[in-house]
Amino acid sequence: MTTATRITVRGDNPYDVVVGTGVLGELPGLLKPGVRTVAVIHPASLPEMSRPVCEALSDAGHDVVALPVPDGEQAKTVEVAAQLWSAFGRYGVTRSDAVVGVGGGATTDLAGFVAATWLRGVQVVLVPTTLLAMVDAAVGGKNGIDTPEGKNLVGTFLPPAGVLCELATLPTLPRADYVAGLAEVIKGGFIADPEILALVEADPDAATRPDGPHSRELIERKIRVKADVVGADLREAGLREILNYGHTLAHAIERAEHYQMRHGEAVAIGMVYAAELSRLDGRVGADLVQRTRAILTSVGLPTTYHADAWPRLRDHMRLDKKNRGAKQRFVVLDGVARPSRLEDPAEELLEAAYREISR
Repeated sequence: MTTATRITVRGDNPYDVVVGTGVLGELPGLLKPGVRTVAVIHPASLPEMSRPVCEALSDAGHDVVALPVPDGEQAKTVEVAAQLWSAFGRYGVTRSDAVVGVGGGATTDLAGFVAATWLRGVQVVLVPTTLLAMVDAAVGGKNGIDTPEGKNLVGTFLPPAGVLCELATLPTLPRADYVAGLAEVIKGGFIADPEILALVEADPDAATRPDGPHSRELIERKIRVKADVVGADLREAGLREILNYGHTLAHAIERAEHYQMRHGEAVAIGMVYAAELSRLDGRVGADLVQRTRAILTSVGLPTTYHADAWPRLRDHMRLDKKNRGAKQRFVVLDGVARPSRLEDPAEELLEAAYREISR
């Protein structure tokens, strides 16, 4: 029996995130009325993921155009975006038509970006196929591409018309990819929902399996965390910044690794760094840092990085979306589920926190 959970992201343009197994039939209903042509963007290496999506849309009477793109962060370039814009023009995608993005977080980021910029905005529905994309990238309406200077520095805000999380895709993921996605789930526990942490701590091995007894609950809890935050603050004017917990260092690591490290692995290291910043700034005790390390380690995520990388990472961190002028801003914790902001910290504090995570 198909069971679907609908989580509504509120705000000026509310939409539903549909979560469940066997829910692809819900996809056409997420599109607004009047759609003729649907451009389906998907990783070139995963045509089997896009095929049932295209079939569901075709069966509903839409003209479907499948547009493959490179895998991972290699897709998030202005060159790939320009190729898609040209394809939209060739196939006659109008303002009343739609884009559907199928794949991991990089693909959904790209699909949202080209939809937001084509004809000043056409509707987009996202079908994330990885844990990371389901619980983070596809929810929230932030879309972006990368530049040589950093990740997601060119982007838009466009809430999707809907998000469809087909849980049946998760068992096909390599274990390392699923575990990497858990970093974003665990982040949700530290910034907003402590029950996530308790569920992971109760059975870390089960948390790393898509068929674990609490896996669906963990996914839905994290989606609700993000839905509540972005529903209140779409454009990152204040509250939404808490979702960047661990991300300032994480994005710097990803750039240093030429985007060859999984995003979740970098976020895990970044969360330990942020926890150490919180401790050294007198906001939390050593117990929170120890808990952070223990939870991440228990599911197989990294918590340290190269000792000699600090100068390069520090340069990368200076170009961060949260910065205002010359002032650097970090999301830190005053306790579990008590996120806060640390503005313009001393260089000595930043370097001292890095020493605590270096190897």
